[in-house]
Amino acid sequence: MPNSVVEQIKERVDIVSLLESYIKLEKSGANFKARCPFHAEKTPSFFVSPVRGNYYCFGCSAKGDIFSFVEQFEGLDFKGALKVLAERAGVELKPERPEVRTERDRMYSILEDVTVFFEENLIKSEEVNKYLTLRGLSQKTIKTWRIGWVEAEWHTIRDYLLKKGYTDTEMETAGLTKKTEKGYYDRFRGRVIFPICDSSGRVIAFTGRILHDDGKSAKYLNSPETPFFNKSKTLFGFDKAKNAIRTHDYSILVEGQMDLIMSHQAGVVNAVASSGTAFTIVHLNLLKRLSQRIVLAFDSDKAGISASGRSAALALSLGMDVKIAAIVGGKDPADLILQEPKLWTETLKHSKNIIDFYLDIALAKKLSGRELIKELKTTVFPFLFLVESAMEKSHYVSLVAERAGIQEAAVWEDLKKTQSPLVEQPITATLGTSKETPEQKIRKDGIVRRLSGIIFWQTAAKDKNIDPEIISSRIVEISGEEECKKILKSMEAIKEELIFEAESYHGNTGALKKDVEELLREYEAEHLKGEFIRIMSVVSRAETAKNAEGQKEAVAEAQKIMERLKKIRKNSEP
Repeated sequence: MPNSVVEQIKERVDIVSLLESYIKLEKSGANFKARCPFHAEKTPSFFVSPVRGNYYCFGCSAKGDIFSFVEQFEGLDFKGALKVLAERAGVELKPERPEVRTERDRMYSILEDVTVFFEENLIKSEEVNKYLTLRGLSQKTIKTWRIGWVEAEWHTIRDYLLKKGYTDTEMETAGLTKKTEKGYYDRFRGRVIFPICDSSGRVIAFTGRILHDDGKSAKYLNSPETPFFNKSKTLFGFDKAKNAIRTHDYSILVEGQMDLIMSHQAGVVNAVASSGTAFTIVHLNLLKRLSQRIVLAFDSDKAGISASGRSAALALSLGMDVKIAAIVGGKDPADLILQEPKLWTETLKHSKNIIDFYLDIALAKKLSGRELIKELKTTVFPFLFLVESAMEKSHYVSLVAERAGIQEAAVWEDLKKTQSPLVEQPITATLGTSKETPEQKIRKDGIVRRLSGIIFWQTAAKDKNIDPEIISSRIVEISGEEECKKILKSMEAIKEELIFEAESYHGNTGALKKDVEELLREYEAEHLKGEFIRIMSVVSRAETAKNAEGQKEAVAEAQKIMERLKKIRKNSEP
């Protein structure tokens, strides 16, 4: 893409206004600050410079300009970010010549061409159009969502794309054909096609719904995993919902494509759906960046309630505000909207907090005594256990006690014994395995960088806000004198840069001591995580060597580390 286009976009898109449409910024001197959207934190360490047109996070070292921010925030490559920003800037992107397209561009091109093919097939099919109309879809909706159709033939897609100049290898890589001993055949046959797009609106995969059920084929068929489509990372409709999620400050999660499309048609456009797979932590983190609040609107059957529970538990474990929209009468959102669109908005309006929802289910069984307590432990406590806010948890403990007619102290006592089976993890998975992840290293390096900068800054300052020796002493207490010397020596080469960063970040806050205390807690937590990883290696070796006594001692040490970490986390709570 010509540099002139990039420069045009940079001239028209101000970094502050762009980032303010994604995250909340606060003025900090000549710059702006925020809580970093790329890692969890309580103290803002993400700084934006309107003069330089860039950002930097002192916590995780994320940095860049408007393009890198959109790439990282929305999970796009450069050209995907370019498309998003060009639309925002009102800059026209001219198509590239086919001969200069890269292999990745060819993949996007083949998916776009086959989408057009599916759309054209739908226009010609009276039967399929009638089916979609009966399902409640308007022609405008069909066009907006680029819904298509493919005949129940074995080589229709392949023959079309061969004529367009694509190879069998490219078709297979894009997930459109499958190879057998007899040759290639089309993956999608006799199906209504729903394109799945990335965050910028580019088609990356498909879901096909069978039109005539033969009792053998799957009702829904999804594209396989490809270099640019990962089901556990992709949300259907996210490209169309992301701005509305930011605007309304909550997302709505539904199960199927038709549920989602009908929701958008009814005017509720902050809804998304998982792409034929279970809802994952990755999906949640994608939504959490836009809003901390989520409403789950799954089918009202047993499977739907179970899926709601799993998704709600994951969301609670990330500290999100979770509600459930109860759809009565065995309907799904699409059925409800087809009956009367206003019923959908009313259902969402009356959505309940996750604890209220499952408490209602438990109390509706009209149990008493031990049976009621047992039901609460099974149905309600696993969710209450995951509520992150101490004040919110206290509120719901009181509510459960009042509505169930039991003593509040008893609820607290039983809650302490609860381990949520919904997101249960063994000790070896609590902080990772016996190997430090790249994310852990980046985070620890960022903390070390900030502490070193404060030490250098305050050592050189005439009027000190804090004694740098106190910081050094705490580092020595946590990780030893040699480690402290090693850290400061390794940072000596960029000393001036670190002093500038420390002055920029902490100079205007008036809360340096508080910031240092928080950083030291984070440093100790990261050090303990490293110790945990080390001791888990000992556990693993002892297990391999069948050294039961050594394994027992190592696990006991790991448990002590976990207790210290819990204490640090508790002290970090506001």
